Amino acid sequence: MAIRNPLYDLRAEPQTLPHGIPLVAALKGYADAGTVVELFTENLRGHLEARTIADFDADELLDFRSRRPIAQIESAHITDITTPSLQLQLLRDQADAPFYFLRGFEPDFRWPSFLADLLTLLDAIDVASVTWVHSIPMPVPHTRPIGAAVTGNRQEMIDQFGVWQPDTTVPASVLHVLEHHLADLGTPVTGFAMLTPHYLAETECPTAAVAATECVAVASGLALPTDELRDESQRFLTRLDEQIAENEELQGMVRGLEERHDDYLRREAPGVLRPEVPSADEIGAEFESFLARRQHPGEDTGDRPQLG
Repeated sequence: MAIRNPLYDLRAEPQTLPHGIPLVAALKGYADAGTVVELFTENLRGHLEARTIADFDADELLDFRSRRPIAQIESAHITDITTPSLQLQLLRDQADAPFYFLRGFEPDFRWPSFLADLLTLLDAIDVASVTWVHSIPMPVPHTRPIGAAVTGNRQEMIDQFGVWQPDTTVPASVLHVLEHHLADLGTPVTGFAMLTPHYLAETECPTAAVAATECVAVASGLALPTDELRDESQRFLTRLDEQIAENEELQGMVRGLEERHDDYLRREAPGVLRPEVPSADEIGAEFESFLARRQHPGEDTGDRPQLG
């Protein structure tokens, strides 16, 4: 039986690396409403020292036609080409505690091989826990705290953060599949789907990125930076409120979402910060619509407000 080469280049031998530390994962290419994964990733990369441990093979895993390299052009000359990457990195948090970070593109191809190689690598470094994050559109107002849908085998995380716990089906990301394998192996694993206001799904929403960072920090026990994201969030909310103040239709939409949210608090969870969420069928339809718009970005978005 032929032995295939792994889908990554290792830059350090596993025995020389820290063992028994957390892994955080955030991959671009799945839903990512409000570009939360991108904001979350850039925030960590911008504030924490990183060392690349493994580079995954983009030639084997990436569809370059759907996610093309970026060409930098200056004075009619191409000065740089940036190719999407998928890496396992070693970072240190603000308290100097080490953790691994899986970041970059979600593979387009060879999911079973990618997952087999990743699981082998994670076993070699004996990760203590895995926490991953993504974002989905939800009919909730931006004027209330961003909630999360939580999956995994850590019931305490589900109880603390899981404001939406339906029986439903959604299109899976590769990290959903990884979570499923890890849960079977008994590795502590938590997945956070940030419930980003649906009318902000196609713009950057730093408020949801702040919430994502806080959730991951609690689940992983890491001290993660949020100050710059919080400042960006405050500026974003100020601009957003100014736009809404000039549009009666948007004002009515937000008021309706607020009423639904607050009515739930009064009826079902007085004193507890848990927004009302729609049925599984409603959110499934919204999610499918969002994915379709991402696959066909030039198509009409109907009456969905484009806020930036």
